[in-house]
Amino acid sequence: MHQEPTIATEGLLKQFHTRKRLVTAVSDVSLQVAPGETFGLIGPDGAGKTTTTRVILGLLRRTGGRSSVLGYDSMKEPFAIRERVGYIAQQFALPPELTVMENMRFFAQVHGVSRREQQRRIPDLLEFAGLSRFTGRPAGKLSGGMKKKLALACSMVHEPRVLLLDEPTLGVDPVSRREFWNLLASLRAEKRLTVFFCTPYMDEAERCHRIGLMYQGRLVASDTPAAIKARLPGRLLEFTPSDRQRAAPVVDGLEGVLEVQSYGSMLHVLVDDSNRRRGEIETALAAQAITCQGMREIEPRMEEAFIWLIRRQSRDALAPDHPADRRVP
Repeated sequence: MHQEPTIATEGLLKQFHTRKRLVTAVSDVSLQVAPGETFGLIGPDGAGKTTTTRVILGLLRRTGGRSSVLGYDSMKEPFAIRERVGYIAQQFALPPELTVMENMRFFAQVHGVSRREQQRRIPDLLEFAGLSRFTGRPAGKLSGGMKKKLALACSMVHEPRVLLLDEPTLGVDPVSRREFWNLLASLRAEKRLTVFFCTPYMDEAERCHRIGLMYQGRLVASDTPAAIKARLPGRLLEFTPSDRQRAAPVVDGLEGVLEVQSYGSMLHVLVDDSNRRRGEIETALAAQAITCQGMREIEPRMEEAFIWLIRRQSRDALAPDHPADRRVP
């Protein structure tokens, strides 16, 4: 039986008028999030992720297209949406002078949760978030990771069916990030939540059932993480050249090299045949007095797939007028 999507957009467009020009922040974004799914909108700063999230929630008016949550139109029924959605904004503001317990009660009252229901829900949420021992601590005195957990607990106090999270782990240390995602995964499974979040961290794509890669206001690709990484052609070689700046253009000009990406002092090189091209790369670099260390074949990550898709999109845009600029078919 076909299930209606929990979140849906079709041809979503959002433009802002400035004094000098019309700025398109989101252009022709169409996506669907299934019930119980974790969907990540992933891309760099300025890609349009936060704007898309706010339009879906009804906090910003869309310029064109459609957007809905649980069948409610984002523009016509925003309050019905907010009653059923938990939302953590990018700059989620916990009143710092209020204690953990006072914050929980404050957000419960904002959402109209009765005192009786508060007594039932709040202890369970605090226990779940590992905050039961800190109920009397002011929110301003919590660590960054604990603040994120408290924000998550506050967003769940009215028992929403959907969670929308805008860069929820931004500025949090790796250990706290992992704890947050483990907590969220447990909540999603126990409460049968649909989770929609946006993030600049490519590694968080692996936490999702499906993702949307966003760049310059457009949805570049939307699929499972594995399917998107599988779009990369050929094989991926990783190595550290003695002179990365000189090595990159040398390797980029070789036969069978589809793309060259830099990661710190390393190069990631997409080739048609790793066994054949490995020796050719080493020989070409040696001819320029450049050595390479630790050359090996690696599995593609989301970073490589994202960069390749963006560059392919740019090459496709140039292709009619500049066919020579398109190196990857």
